[in-house]
Amino acid sequence: MKKALILLVLFFSVITAIAQTKTAPEQKTAVVQDDDDNLAKDYFSQIMGVALSATSNLKLFHFVYDWIGTPYRFGGSTKKGIDCSAFTKTLYSEVFKIDIERNSRDIFSMVNPVKRENLQEGDLVFFKIHSRRISHVGIYLGDNKFAHASNRGVAINSLDDDYYKKYFYRGGRMLEAFKAELVKDGEKDKDKK
Repeated sequence: MKKALILLVLFFSVITAIAQTKTAPEQKTAVVQDDDDNLAKDYFSQIMGVALSATSNLKLFHFVYDWIGTPYRFGGSTKKGIDCSAFTKTLYSEVFKIDIERNSRDIFSMVNPVKRENLQEGDLVFFKIHSRRISHVGIYLGDNKFAHASNRGVAINSLDDDYYKKYFYRGGRMLEAFKAELVKDGEKDKDKK
C-alpha cells in the first residue's frame, strides 16, 4: 500500500512538472513577442521619423519600409515602379484588407473628409498638385508624416514641407459603409473560390 501511494505521488509530481514546463515557455514567448514589437516600433519610429507613440500599426510601418525607394512609374503597380494611387491601393489591400479604387480622385470619393489636425495613422492625404483636381494621394503615418509614391519613388515626407503644405487639399478617413461593404464583398469572393 505504501509503494502504491509513493508511486501515485511520484506520478502526479512528474505530471505537474511536465505541465509547468509546457506553460513556462508560452509565457516567455509572449514576453519575447512584446519585446520584439517594442523593438520594431522603436526601429520604425527612428527610421521613419514618427514618434514611438504614433506607431501602433506595425503592419503598416513594415509595409511602408519594404516599399521605400521603389521607383515611381505612372501606371505602375509593382516594385519595379509604382504610382501614388497603386501604392495606396496595394497598402490598403495588404495592411487593412480593404480593396479601394485605383485613382486618387475615386479614392477620395470613398472617404469622409478629415481636417489636417485630426488625421490619424492610416488615414489618407490628398493633394492638388498643379491642378484644380485631386492629383496625388498618400497614407498618413503620424507626426505630420505620410508615405507616398512621389516622382522620386516611394518615400516619407512631412505635411509641413513647404511643397506639400502648399498643395495639401484634405485628409480622408475610409467611410465605415465602404469598409463594411468592401469586407463583405471580399468574403463573398472567397466563398466563390
